[in-house]
This record gives sequence, C-alpha cells and structure tokens, in this order.
Amino acid sequence: MSQPEYRIETLGIVGSGAMGRGIAQIAALGGLNVLLHDTNPQALAAARAYLSDTFTRLSAKGKLKEADAHAALARIREAHDTSELSGCDAVIEAIVENLDIKRGLFRDLEAVVGERCILASNTSSLSITAIAAGCAHPQRVAGFHFFNPVPLMRVVEVIDGLRGDAQAGDALMALARRMGHTPVRAKDMPGFIVNHAGRGMNTEGLRVASEGVASFATIDRIMREQAGFRLGPFELLDLTALDVSHPVMESIYHQFYEEPRFRPSPITATRLAGGLVGRKTGEGFYRYVDGKPDVPPEAAAPTRLPTRVWISRAWPAGREQVLKLIARCDCSVHLDTGHTPAPDSLIVVTPLGVDATTTAINEHLDATRVVAVDTLFPLDTVARRTVMTTPATTPAMRDAAHALFAVDGVPVSVIRDSTGFVAQRVVATIVNIGCDIAQQGIATPEDIDLAVTLGLGYPHGPLALGDTLGAHTVLTILRNIHSVLGDPRYRPSPWLTRRAQLGLPLTHIEELG
Repeated sequence: MSQPEYRIETLGIVGSGAMGRGIAQIAALGGLNVLLHDTNPQALAAARAYLSDTFTRLSAKGKLKEADAHAALARIREAHDTSELSGCDAVIEAIVENLDIKRGLFRDLEAVVGERCILASNTSSLSITAIAAGCAHPQRVAGFHFFNPVPLMRVVEVIDGLRGDAQAGDALMALARRMGHTPVRAKDMPGFIVNHAGRGMNTEGLRVASEGVASFATIDRIMREQAGFRLGPFELLDLTALDVSHPVMESIYHQFYEEPRFRPSPITATRLAGGLVGRKTGEGFYRYVDGKPDVPPEAAAPTRLPTRVWISRAWPAGREQVLKLIARCDCSVHLDTGHTPAPDSLIVVTPLGVDATTTAINEHLDATRVVAVDTLFPLDTVARRTVMTTPATTPAMRDAAHALFAVDGVPVSVIRDSTGFVAQRVVATIVNIGCDIAQQGIATPEDIDLAVTLGLGYPHGPLALGDTLGAHTVLTILRNIHSVLGDPRYRPSPWLTRRAQLGLPLTHIEELG
C-alpha cells in the first residue's frame, strides 16, 4: 500500500533569528499553525515580541486587517522543547550553518515527530544529501532555502537530496505558494541556484577591479547605468556584507573543486580581514554616512570634440551605432571614410571581448590614437557609455573620444584596457554560469531565470539575458576573452555553445526519447 501524500497544516520552526521569525510570519499569514522553537528562551521571547510589533505595524499601515493581524499572531505558539514539535507536519530548521549541528538536530527531531513529517533545512551552503545522511529516514529531508528578509524576498529554493522523496519536495512547493512565495526546484549542488548564479556578477566585478581597469564606483556605475542592473557588484557586496559573501564565495569555489569560473578574489579576503565588511559596519567598498554611500563625484566631460573620426569596420554593427550617434547629434565632426585612418583622425574601434590593444594590433592601427567604445548595449538607449584606451593612447585622443561620446549629455566612463570592457565580460560571465547550471541539470531554464530575477533582482535571468543580447554575441565575447587571456574561467558552457551555433534560444530543452 502506498504512503499517503504529505499534508502540512502545522509547521515547526527551529531557530528564532531573522530567518526563523520571518518564516513564522509568512506561515502564520498563510493560515498555518506555527510552533516556534529556540534553545535560547530570551531569543524566543524577543522573536514573539518582534512578530507582535510587525503585525501591529502592518495593520496600522493598512496592509493587514486588524482581525487578521490578531489571528496570525494567535497561530504562532512558542515551543520551549523539541518534544513540543511532535504534532508538526513539517519542521524547518533555521539555525547555524554547521553540518554536525544540523545533523544532530534532525536526529533529535526524528525521535519526536511522526514518520510523515518533513524535515526541511534553510541552509544556504550545505549539502542536503549530507544533512540527510545522518537521519534514519533521509527520504523526508529536503532543502527549503529562503532569503533575507523573508517577507520581502518572495522566492524560496526547494532542494531535493539524492535520497529525497519527490513528494516531500512537492509538498514544500505547495507550502511556499500558500505562504505567498514563489518556489523554484533545484538539485542538491553547491549554491543551489541563486548563490551559484550570483558568482558571475561578484567574482567578475572583482576580477575587473583587480586588473586595475576601473575603480569600484566606476564599475558599479557601468553595471547600473549601462547594463541596467539595480546594483553594481560592490554595492551588492556592501549590502550583503563580506563576512557573509566572502565565505560563500570560498565555499562554492572549493565545493566545485577549484572551478575557475568561481575563483574568489584576494580583494575581499583582505578587506574582510580589515573589518571593511559593508553597510552594517559603516565602511566597505564605500564609506557610509547616515546609511548612504559616500561616492566620489565624476569629473565633468571634456568639451573639445575631435576634428576627424575614423571608425573601424571590423564589427559592422558597432560601427553603425557610432555612425548613428554622430549623425543624430549633428556635431561638427568630419567622418574619415578612408580604408585606413588619416594621420590626424581619432580612431574608434568597437570590439567584442577583445581589448583595445589587441584590436589595434590586429587591425594595424596607431595605438596612440585608438579608443574603443562598448556597443553591446545600444548607444542610443543606455544611460551611460564606456570608452576604453590602450596603454599608448594619448590624453588628447582620450579626451576627444570622451567628449564625442558625451556630446548628447549621456555620462561616459573612461576605463583602462580590458578584454571585454566591463559590462561585456561581467554580463557574459553571468550568462555563461546560468547556462552551465542548466547544462548540469541543477534546475530548469525557467526556474533558473525565475530564481535569479526574484532572488538577485537582476533585470533578466541569465538565460533570458543571453537571448536578449544574442547567444552568438555572448559566445563571441567569451571565446575572444578566453583567446586573449587564456584563462579557463571564460571557456563557454556547452549549453551556450550548442544553442548559439544552432540558432536556438538558451531556454530551449531538447526532448529525450
């Protein structure tokens, strides 16, 4: 006879910190009976007071009816001993990230709860399979990873361990929806979906900074205003705090056996050692005054335009963008249409994944007059443009290019030579890691994009972003960076390569017989 399906009406939560009380809040609002347990009676009392204040505040703001606020609080009871969780249909642990402690808790719970009670871990970095290995009934152990703050971050990862019962995961998916959250399903792999996919922005931003390409503030501006992200990598690292994010970077890197795509940076290790962890300490990559970052202002753009401009034909789409910008601005710049540049022309190149120096050498151009402009995101729609010099570019040519691309009032970031500028290489890395998550079957393309947009606040998920920019374009950027630098970090995922070559969307899943 088959076992009955898992049904969840009474939820136990172990750990009454920010995560535990946040889960309790949404569970009670979802109509569940909640038993909140903590080994520290003072922490439990504080959580109860916090929840009472939260429901009162939501009611006062008109976001919750007063009767519903009272009913939600009444559904939350304190459990001073794990034995009081015996009647729970599911128990979620939200305690310290320590494998042995979590295993010990689950062993204690198994002696108390019924055989159809799901044991769920809110771990962000530990293997669900490893946690379940310490249980007599590993099939009912699953991951249920929320994000902080729980009531506002409306996505939750449901993770199946190798010996997990799919029905237990199904029940947690339904439970998440009941609590007003969007569930995504993942295999038990380091970082699951969100923390795995998030490696692209942070580690590549750090790599760009470590090469001296641009300042932290400049990189952030480019990723916000040119690439369209809500936060740049260093703003994001300051928000999450290095005492949280740096260990996660190291953990995922080592769990994937030193996979180059996830290589951490000594920049964060040094800053963490110095206590520059982010907003919560008042200083990280930025110094914070009254909670706001003290960002150095940008210098005004030069105003002296070049007399003559020659635009490379190597990347026709990029050339067309520059021509359109010059025509639209109706500026007094003469276009040099010769096969090779005239002796006094500013030389503009528009490479994909290649630095300005390599472009100058490959095209036999005078590097003292070469300036590259990033055209991955259309020049006529972005809120910021990026130009890049060679080490030999003269200040006069640099400033002339700056003036040209700022002629219509759009701010311009001038950076040192970089394979793939800033936006190209960071975005390509994000897309590539998302593709490899799909290649490994960790989650479906739909869930990858959903998890990233909701969990990280990106304008698009990595696969949708790749399709928006063009999979073949992203593949070209990665191949060129890999060719110039020789770093396996930039090798394209087979998922990206095959779909780009076949003209298929990155969300395409082949049918198996």
